[in-house]
Amino acid sequence: MSGAPMTGYAVVIPTLVRETLADCLAALAAATGPGPDEIVLVDDRPAPDADPAALEHPLSVLGDLRERTVVLRSGGRGPAAARNTGIRAVTSPWTAFLDDDVQVGPHWCDQLVQDLAEAAPDTGAVQGVIAVPLPGERRPTDWERGTAGLAQARWITADMAYRTDVLKRVHGFDERFPRAFREDADLALRVLDAGWRIQRGRRTTRHPVRPASRWVSLAQQRGNADDALMRRLHGPDWWSKAMAPRGRIRRHAAITAAGVAALALAVAGRPRAAALAGLGWAAGTAEFAWARIAPGPRTRDEVTTMLVTSVLVPPAATWYRLSGLWRHRGARAWREVAA
Repeated sequence: MSGAPMTGYAVVIPTLVRETLADCLAALAAATGPGPDEIVLVDDRPAPDADPAALEHPLSVLGDLRERTVVLRSGGRGPAAARNTGIRAVTSPWTAFLDDDVQVGPHWCDQLVQDLAEAAPDTGAVQGVIAVPLPGERRPTDWERGTAGLAQARWITADMAYRTDVLKRVHGFDERFPRAFREDADLALRVLDAGWRIQRGRRTTRHPVRPASRWVSLAQQRGNADDALMRRLHGPDWWSKAMAPRGRIRRHAAITAAGVAALALAVAGRPRAAALAGLGWAAGTAEFAWARIAPGPRTRDEVTTMLVTSVLVPPAATWYRLSGLWRHRGARAWREVAA
C-alpha cells in the first residue's frame, strides 16, 4: 500500500438531471477552500437524444469551476455504471462522490482537504457526515424516516471520498447493482477485504428529503433483489459485515406464505385451516402497518397509505427477493473472483 499525503481531488456526480442538480452544484461552487481539480458530471439519462439544454442552468451556477468540469454520458445503466464512467476520467489522487440531490456544507472543500490530509497511509476512503433535515412541527412520515436513516448509514456515496488507485484496484463499482442501493456497501466491503481502512471525516453534507410518490415504499422493494446479490458476493453474514439493518424480509416472507396458504386452503375446501392461515396473515400485516403508523404523523393520508402499502409490501418484497436469488444464482463470491 502507498499513502503519500496527496490531497488533490476530483468530484464525480452521477445525475439524471433532476431539479436538485443545480442546488448541488451551486453549493459546491460556493464552498470555501481548495476547489476540486476536476468535476466529472455523468449524465445517466437513458435516452440517447436527451436534451443537452437541460444541463445549461445547472452548469451555469458553477462559476469559475465550469472550466474544470467535463460532462460524460453513461447510457442510463444506473449509478454504479455512471460512477465507473466518472472514475475512468479521473486523474486526481482522490475521487469524491456526491449524489445530485445533496448540498455540501459552506466549508466543505476546506474540510474535505483536511480529511484527506489526515488520512493514514492505509486509509482507502473517508466518509462525510450526512445531515437530513426533518420537519420540526410534526412527526416525520415513513418516507422521511427512511431518508433520515442515511445519516447513520455506512459508506454511502452521497458524500464519500476514495483513493482513486484503490477504486481501480478493486475494479470500481459492481454494475450488477442497477439502483442506488447496496452498490456502495459492496464496494466498501471489497475495499476492506483488500486490506484498506475506511474512516469517517468531519466534513458535512445536507441531504434534503425529496418529494416522493405515496407508493414509493413499493418501488423500494426492488432492493431485495440487490440483497440477494450481496448474499452471493459476501456470504450470509453480509449484514453484520456491512453493519446494515437486517430488515423484515423473513417476516414479509412469512406473511406472504400465510396469505398464499389461506387462499389455497379456501380453494381446496378447507375453511377452518384457511381461516387460521388468514388470521396469521392479518396479524402479521396489522403488526407491520402499526410499526409504520405509530411513529408517524398519523394524518389521514399517511395512515391510508401505510395501510394499503402494508398489504402490498410483503408479497412485493418476497417476489423481488426470490427473483434476485434466481437471477444471481451463478454469482461467485467476491473473494473467489479476487483470488
